[in-house]
Amino acid sequence: MDWHRLQLNPRTAAGLRRAKLQSVREVFSLSGLELQTLTGLSSSDVQELLTAAATACRPHPPVPALLLHRGECPRLESGLRLSLGCPVLDELLRGGLLVGGVTELSGESGAGKTQLALQLCLSVQYPTQHGGLNAGAVFVCTEDSFPIRRLHQLISGQPLLRGDAPPSLISSLRFSDRVYIEHTADLDALRACLARRVPLLLARGLVRLLVVDSVAALFRAEFQAADWLERNKQMLSFSSALHQLSQQFSTPVLCVNQVTDVFDSDDRLGPPSSAVAPALGLAWANQVTVRLMMRRLPEVVTHGDQSSALRRLEVVFAPHLARDGRHAAVWAEGVRGVPDSGVSSTRMPDHK
Repeated sequence: MDWHRLQLNPRTAAGLRRAKLQSVREVFSLSGLELQTLTGLSSSDVQELLTAAATACRPHPPVPALLLHRGECPRLESGLRLSLGCPVLDELLRGGLLVGGVTELSGESGAGKTQLALQLCLSVQYPTQHGGLNAGAVFVCTEDSFPIRRLHQLISGQPLLRGDAPPSLISSLRFSDRVYIEHTADLDALRACLARRVPLLLARGLVRLLVVDSVAALFRAEFQAADWLERNKQMLSFSSALHQLSQQFSTPVLCVNQVTDVFDSDDRLGPPSSAVAPALGLAWANQVTVRLMMRRLPEVVTHGDQSSALRRLEVVFAPHLARDGRHAAVWAEGVRGVPDSGVSSTRMPDHK
């Protein structure tokens, strides 16, 4: 570390040379009293040193609340959202996914989580005036193979799903060329992907959405119950990498998560009406900015000659949203919200 970059006064710089402290890490590993003893500096000089070192570690200066209120912080792009491609679901999320932050989407198998994630990979490619971010997406698969056939089906259905966009715009977008697929079989591969390949795609402006499907698969596979402490350490490191990528590149991050059965209502981390909760417990819950849950309901809805099991997308918690939910269904062209007036009372037959 070149201490001249910190703009320290000569007395403080001389104290650092005298103590042979070479890095900010060494400074932060010592208490204020230890720094005074080693450097011979006063308490005020040590405080100045710590403030300068903390500033050097911060990638961006703090943003005053007044600038956020005025929308004068281009880095945070206040108010920018990534549309889900459906006005009913966008209304639930007040415009779509947050650009800066980690959103978790959990649910049981077959609830429609991956369907919505694929739809976002297409939505992000639209211009901002149509709810996109004018860039591609990187989709990290940790358990199943990438559903390429379903992606092509969703691409074919874009003219039907996105009635808000001109047909000429939809036909001009090369959707499949801007979805980058990564497969990670273990945590080491996932770390390498997030540390090398994903930042490269983001820095070049090729992508502006990161999807991890699913976040629970690797942590469940590699750790036993007795390894909870090491698992939590790895999970915190993983979430820190996601948040850093999101903030540095103003990129929404979507983590698809599995669920686990709830036996004690006091331990519930999902919607009050659900008998399941997102996997990985409280340690992971504290790392996400927004928690959404997709549930599959027993009712069936119809749309033309198609029928679909009714789903419900619910906000479990978010800093800017109230707890609420909207019905939805999965059609050939994608996931659409279903107004309450369109929900029929038809129930799916029991298969015995």
